[in-house]
This record gives sequence, C-alpha cells and structure tokens, in this order.
Amino acid sequence: MSHAADIVVDRLSKAYGAFLAVDRISFEVPKGTIVGFLGPNGAGKTTTIRMLTCYLPPTGGTASVAGYDVFRQSLDVRKKIGYLPESTPLYTEMRVQEYLDFKGKLHGMDRSTRQKRIAEVAARCWITDRLQSVIGTLSKGYRQRVGIADAMLHNPPVLVLDEPTVGLDPSQIREARRLISELAGDHTVLLSTHILQEVEMVCKRVIIIANGKIVAQGTPDELKNRLGSGLIVEVRGPADQVRSAINAIPGITGVDVLQNGPVCRVGVRGKNSAELREQIAALVSLRGWGLREMRTEGASLEEFFVRITDPGSAAA
Repeated sequence: MSHAADIVVDRLSKAYGAFLAVDRISFEVPKGTIVGFLGPNGAGKTTTIRMLTCYLPPTGGTASVAGYDVFRQSLDVRKKIGYLPESTPLYTEMRVQEYLDFKGKLHGMDRSTRQKRIAEVAARCWITDRLQSVIGTLSKGYRQRVGIADAMLHNPPVLVLDEPTVGLDPSQIREARRLISELAGDHTVLLSTHILQEVEMVCKRVIIIANGKIVAQGTPDELKNRLGSGLIVEVRGPADQVRSAINAIPGITGVDVLQNGPVCRVGVRGKNSAELREQIAALVSLRGWGLREMRTEGASLEEFFVRITDPGSAAA
C-alpha cells in the first residue's frame, strides 16, 4: 500500500451474476490532489464509487481509503470520507442550519464542534446567508452547495464528489469549480463528472474507465499528448483536391475538411507535425494554391476520451 495515497484500489471487481460491472481495476489517488474519474454511462464508474464509499461490497480485490480497508473497516472508512452523490439527498423540510446540525450529531460531534464546523463549511460553500432557509425553498445551485457542505462537515481527508455541477447554471458552475479547486491540499478529492472542461480546469490527474476496466490514466496533458498534435491548414484552393493531395503525403494519418469554399480549411493528423509542415507547404506551392495559414493544434481531452472509450475508434 502506498503511504502517499489516500485512495488505493487493487484489482477491485464487482460482479452481478455473470455480468462483471467492474473488472479488476487498480489505481491510486495521491494525498491532497484532485483526480477526475471519467467514463461513459454504464462504464462502472458509479459502481466503483459505491464500493469506495462502502455502499456496495466488492466481489474481489481490495481498496482502502485513508489507510482503512473498505470491506473489513467500513465504519472507519465512512468517518474518513465525505460523499456527494449525483442526486443530492437532503431533507427538504429542514432548515439548512438544522440539517447540518443533525448530520453533525450523526458524526458524533459535540455541540461546540458542530457550531464551529457549520460556520466554517457554510462560509466555504457560500451559504452563510441561507442557514435559516428551508432546504425545499432553495435553488438547485444552493442545494448542491448544502450537499458539498454536508460532505465536508466532519472535515474528512477524502471527498468523493459525483457530478457536483450537474444542473447548475454557468455562474454556479464557476463557483463550484472554484470551491473544488480550493479543496486541494486540505483534502483528497475524487471527482466524477461528464464535463471534460471541468476536469481540465481542476484535476491534476485523470482516470478513465470503460466497460468495467481502466483504459487510461495520467495528467490531462499526458493523455492529450498520446493523440499527438495536429495541423490546421488554410489554403486558397478546392477542398476535395487539397484534402486528397495532403492525404497522399507519407506520414499523414487523416485529413478532415473543416471549412469549404474558395478558401478551405483542413485539419491534418500525422506523426511528426514539424516535418509535415514543410511537406505540406512544398505541396501547396507546387500546386499553385495560396497558403493562408498553417498552425499546430493540440488534441483535446474530449477527443482522447472519445477515442479511448468508443469501440469504433482505434485505441489511442
């Protein structure tokens, strides 16, 4: 077990009869970091989260949170983890202060500790002015903040946030991302989301699961670099001829027409973009077309995610 990691997963599996929802996955989440946990629907993401938060027992393998085994020491794990499910479960008839006080009692916190922590998490989640509001009257954004405050209330070292910005408006999403970013260092965060831009903005590392298996992990830049960089080429010439001519250059792996017309723009993928630039420039000159622009463009995390999780795409 790594002492530098707050979450350690080793060959973890979950079977439902003959169906293997999670298939011997292994990964670590280092202390004080925010790690994105991504996957398409049905990939095994939620099942993994439920095992880590002790809502589901594993079928095989091991996992630990803050040094405690999720199977043998589930009560200790629950004390060390704060969990925000995708659909935030709140008692809508209670006031925010009353609800957080109730949850503090469940965590075994004495009155003075509860009061102190409620004030701290309310300030951190920007809900101080809503403590006396009935939860049922709050907007989706404020309910999400209450859910995050609830997860943080007992000051756990590990936070598991499942789709924390789903259903929020753009300004609420910015605030939630800022809060999550501020949690790094004091907390270890496993962030599950479908919003890849969110991952690039707040996560140091990314873990991608598909069909119950880990298919990629690394920093966002490492994963994007696995696709290599591409070129955007703008030429005064017929798009079909430009596309087929460039596609015939050795080392080109694909050409996409991005803009048609008297001036066309194509996206070019290849193994060595620096060398290809020279060859493309020579080709355009030879054909008598006018070269308007040529620039390097790196792959996006979204492109990598689609390639690695789509069975119809070649593995990255």
